[in-house]
Amino acid sequence: MRLLIRILPRFGAILTTEPIKLSSHRFKMTEVTPPKRALSTPVIGTHNGTFHCDEVVACFMLKQLPEYENAEILRSRDDKLLREKCDIIVDVGSEFDPEKKLFDHHQKSFQDTLSSIRPELGKEFDIRLSSAGLVYAHYGEEVIQSILKKQRGIELSAENLKLAFVQIYRNFISELDAIDNGVPLFDGAEPRYKISTHLSARVGRLNPSWHETNVDIDKRFYQAMEMAGNEFVGNVLEVACSWIQARDHVRSALLEAKSVHPTGEILILQTFVPWKAHLADLEKEYNVEGVPKLVLFNDGTSWRVAGVPLSAGSFLGRKFLPTVWRGLRDDELSTLAEIEGLIFVHHSGFIGGAKTKEAALAMAKKSIEWPEE
Repeated sequence: MRLLIRILPRFGAILTTEPIKLSSHRFKMTEVTPPKRALSTPVIGTHNGTFHCDEVVACFMLKQLPEYENAEILRSRDDKLLREKCDIIVDVGSEFDPEKKLFDHHQKSFQDTLSSIRPELGKEFDIRLSSAGLVYAHYGEEVIQSILKKQRGIELSAENLKLAFVQIYRNFISELDAIDNGVPLFDGAEPRYKISTHLSARVGRLNPSWHETNVDIDKRFYQAMEMAGNEFVGNVLEVACSWIQARDHVRSALLEAKSVHPTGEILILQTFVPWKAHLADLEKEYNVEGVPKLVLFNDGTSWRVAGVPLSAGSFLGRKFLPTVWRGLRDDELSTLAEIEGLIFVHHSGFIGGAKTKEAALAMAKKSIEWPEE
């Protein structure tokens, strides 16, 4: 077998056993005997040929870790060569053994999910893992911390790291697992439309088309890894630097609710953040499900009083603003409600506005105490 080695300036060396045709004016390839790699240079192994989003992301995540940061990537289906040369192997080899650092999921015996590998996370995660999911299940926390240290110079607490790990799996990795394993979006009838712009589809389009010739598929692999990696890093930063902080703001408002109103039904967000999904989760955490009814926040122009929906995506609320106020504005509304400084109440009653925090709070308190309609 001939082994080719090339140097890609951004990502380092890549080894391949796949025949490659290149136009002579673009690259000069040097044929060499299999190298004796330095003990300090690790090698990540994966399959050659057509690449998929799961092993692209798996390799990217591994290269965020200090031990694999400068790793070469060997793309081959020669099991003997892979096991001789590689420190860790993903998406090829028909074996899953984390102690041996073998992370394939194609074998018939493999049925693991995130919940089966990480039972402390509960039974929610029942999608069969891809190679991306396998690497994430075993190295995800280290990958997240490494990215945050490089990108922002921060480190999450153990509690927030667990939250981020779960949320990034929900937001990002579970989709890759499902698509790679052919898990349908829903049971029953065929979907009415096809989504073809997701990350797995974009990675797939970087593979050479049937009519393309003289294509360096390994270079395309690295392009895919950079594209998918940028998206993964963006997700990590959004969760760690925005989503978790938003959750902390909602947590504070929930814990202080009884100081606002003795029922605990009114929450005041001192800083506006997306709050609905966080509130639903935190109510379960603090065993106050269904208690909060109205949330006050400043949207940057005025104060708002918003009804808490029955669920994060629902248009139905636990308690909206009184019917007699709905559709009214300014002086007419302020006079009827006997509260100075009101701006409007939406015709459905799910939200109202006020010029000041004090007026918004008065609106919320009157709404809470309003007789059931």
